[in-house]
Amino acid sequence: MIQIRKAGERGHADHGWLKTYHTFSFADYQDPRHMGFRSLRVINEDTVQPGKGFGTHGHRDMEILTCVLEGELEHKDSMGNGTVIRPGELQRMTAGTGVTHSEFNPSKKNPVHLLQIWILPQEIGLKPGYEQREFKSEERKNRWRLVASGNPKDGALRIHQDADLYLSSLEKGKKIERSLGKNRHAWIQVARGSVQVNGALLEQSDGAALTKEERLDVTAQSDSEILLFEMA
Repeated sequence: MIQIRKAGERGHADHGWLKTYHTFSFADYQDPRHMGFRSLRVINEDTVQPGKGFGTHGHRDMEILTCVLEGELEHKDSMGNGTVIRPGELQRMTAGTGVTHSEFNPSKKNPVHLLQIWILPQEIGLKPGYEQREFKSEERKNRWRLVASGNPKDGALRIHQDADLYLSSLEKGKKIERSLGKNRHAWIQVARGSVQVNGALLEQSDGAALTKEERLDVTAQSDSEILLFEMA
């Protein structure tokens, strides 16, 4: 079964310096029909204007992944990390017992476009942690590239949940497949382009939940970038 979450049906807020879309309930956008999917709690698509950003604020008991699509995002946190996240890189922050951080667009002329993802951890009170890594385009070209996992391998980041996140950059007309394990569930998010997923069309910023599907067949209708979450 496939349940499509169209981009235009998401929650939306325009703060001037920030334009944000919420796949699931977040902040002032609350919809009991869209509170998350399995352990996936938040997918926010944000565009932050030059020289603007999120001031220092706190999180706890959440796995937070940040994926920059265009531009750059400067990150500072209470663990002592100070980095810049660029396209092709993925950042993971385990909030655990509590962290504070800030996120800022350091550019004077270009906006930054990003996805921020929250995954509920398997247990509360974890020690805060941080990882960041680049996954080069050739690593994910026309294939599934594991980038974060509760059982990481091949350089994937560690998340404290029975979940796997894959990235793929698909060229127009290319098809990739995947068998879904028994009692596994999947969420696909289209970052760019458009794809056919088990016969259903997903366009840019659309998402879809897949349950009781044994196979996943994805064909690019245009050059596309997609995220696949596979979860218990």
